[in-house]
Amino acid sequence: MSWAGESGRRSSWTSVTPTATRRACPGLRRSSSRSARTSSALSGFSGLPRRFSTRCTNSRPSVVTIETVAAYVGAAATKSVGIGLIILVTACFFTQVEILHPFWMVAFLLLTSITFSLFGFIIGIWAKSFEQLAIIPSLVITPLTFLGGAFYSIDMLPQPWRTLSLFNPVVYLVSGFRWSFYGIGDVSVGVSLGVTAAFMAACMLLLAFIFRTGWRLKP
Repeated sequence: MSWAGESGRRSSWTSVTPTATRRACPGLRRSSSRSARTSSALSGFSGLPRRFSTRCTNSRPSVVTIETVAAYVGAAATKSVGIGLIILVTACFFTQVEILHPFWMVAFLLLTSITFSLFGFIIGIWAKSFEQLAIIPSLVITPLTFLGGAFYSIDMLPQPWRTLSLFNPVVYLVSGFRWSFYGIGDVSVGVSLGVTAAFMAACMLLLAFIFRTGWRLKP
């Protein structure tokens, strides 16, 4: 928060938008709950292929698929929403937090929670060890989050870094969530919503392919 305040004082963005400390609150809530939902889906998924193949012998595959995805993704998304709400309440003690669009805040919260839970579910299927489980969250998702405008506006970046940041999908997730709080964002809210929905659809299609073919699920 101290770094965000200092960067905010040096940015012209603060003359027309919320202070950097307030601006960082949505990003802080987003990055923390993102880690929670991904790690929850990952940690709970170890050993699932063996249990899944056992249940397939006694149940219809379609029923097993729906139950499995709903259980793991639902648990991870519920945990992330709870952590996000705790962070939001805590932030209210340190800075002024306003939500201009509460409906869209809840919509983005649920959408991204389910999306990253699905993504963590896929990573859990792909990984064969706990070492592999840590690769994607630590070396891919976390850097993309910190470089995706979670604690700053990408408008502060010089070219060509600002243009390159637009290829980071996390930029659209954070921008849409920030817009629901303060009515401002680095990109259009429609684009943010579209990219998030497309990411979720891609995860669902990939999961459908995995369960249809049994990739990484069959011993």
